[in-house]
Amino acid sequence: MNIAFIGLGNMGAPMAQNLIKAGHSVTGFDTAAAPEGIPMAASAPEAVQEADVVITMLPNGAILRSVANLVIPAMKPGAVLCDCSTVDVDSAKAVAEQAEAAGLGALDAPVSGGVGGASAGTLTFMVGGGDAAFATVQPLFEIMGQKAVHCGAAGAGQSAKICNNMILGVTMIATCEAFALADKLGLDRQKMYDVVSTSSGYSWTMNAYTPAPGVGATSPADNGYKPGFAAELMLKDLRLSQQAAESADADTPMGQLAAALYEHFVEQENGKGMDFSAMLPRFEKRGRG
Repeated sequence: MNIAFIGLGNMGAPMAQNLIKAGHSVTGFDTAAAPEGIPMAASAPEAVQEADVVITMLPNGAILRSVANLVIPAMKPGAVLCDCSTVDVDSAKAVAEQAEAAGLGALDAPVSGGVGGASAGTLTFMVGGGDAAFATVQPLFEIMGQKAVHCGAAGAGQSAKICNNMILGVTMIATCEAFALADKLGLDRQKMYDVVSTSSGYSWTMNAYTPAPGVGATSPADNGYKPGFAAELMLKDLRLSQQAAESADADTPMGQLAAALYEHFVEQENGKGMDFSAMLPRFEKRGRG
C-alpha cells in the first residue's frame, strides 16, 4: 500500500518506520523532523499525491485543519485521510466533513501507548469514521498497534481518547496523593503498594505505571521522571476534555480539578518536561495548607 505520513515527531516517526518494516511504501513530510529511513517529500501535497492512505500525527486541531486544507485537494479520489493526532472533537468532525465532501474516506484515530508503544507497535487506536475507511486502514492499525476499536462516526475516536485520558489524569493524581499520604502516615511504600495493587484501589496508574521509584512496575519514576507521557501533554488532553464537557454541557468536576492541578504544575511549578507521574514528588513537598 502507498502511504503518506505527515508529522514525523516522537510518535509519528516510529509509526511510519514500522509500516516500512512491514513492506509498505511510505512517503513522509514534516516541517522540522527528518527521521532516518523514511523517504521525504518536499511538501505535504507532494507527499500525498499517490497515497492510498494519508496518516497525520500533529500537535493540535488548528494545525490539523491547516494541513487538511493543503492535502485534501491533492489526494486521489477514494483515498483515506487518517488522523492519529489528539485534537478537539470539533476539528476532527470538520476535517472529516471536508474530506468526505472531496470524495475521500476519513478517520479520526488517536492513540494510547506513548512513544514506547509507537516504537514497539503496541498502540491502541480509538477510531471514528465510516466502515469502509476503517476496513481500508485496519491492516495498518494491526502493524502500528495491538488493538483498534471502531468507536463510531466521525469524532467518536477523539471522544473516546478524551474520556480515557480524563480518567488517566484523575487517577494519576489520586495515586500520587495516596503515596504521599502513606509517607506522612509512616506507611512503607512497598507495603502500601502490596495492599492497593491487589485490592479495590487497583488501577493502571498504580499497577502498570507506578509513580513511586523502586516500587511496583518499572516506570518513568525509576528514570528521574523523564517523560514517557509528558505532563504538558496530559494538560493538553485534560483541557480538551473540559472543552468537550463545556460543549456537551457535561458536569466533570474531577476532570476540571485535574486540569487545574496539571496547569499549575506545568506552568508554575516547573512540571513542563517532566512525566505526568511527577505529581508524586510535587505532593511529597506539600502540606495541607
